[in-house]
Amino acid sequence: MAKAKAPIDEKLYYSISEVAQITGLEAYVLRFWEKEFPMLRPRKNKGGNRHYQKRDIELINQIKQLLYEENFTIAGARKKLRGLEATPEKRRLVLKAKSDTILGEIRRELQELLKYLACLL
Repeated sequence: MAKAKAPIDEKLYYSISEVAQITGLEAYVLRFWEKEFPMLRPRKNKGGNRHYQKRDIELINQIKQLLYEENFTIAGARKKLRGLEATPEKRRLVLKAKSDTILGEIRRELQELLKYLACLL
């Protein structure tokens, strides 16, 4: 009997490939950002595989917004993330990152459903 998949909210850890799909970034970009942004440190298992949590994905979406949408440099984005406290701008960034994370998870789930539907046709 096939095991039922846990709802998205119940998943504690995501692989780098899942995070790449959710955020729309390549895995090598995520690995590079780990070196550039000290606050981005996903856990690694004994095999060395990265295990991202929701807060890591939200941080990645914040970094993505700063770099790609607001045209910050890497150093500028790093400084901005360090300097953000409980300001309206941080709340906006956090809400945007959370919505991007949710949309990315929905996109990934829909892609999986499409694969299953293609097999049935």
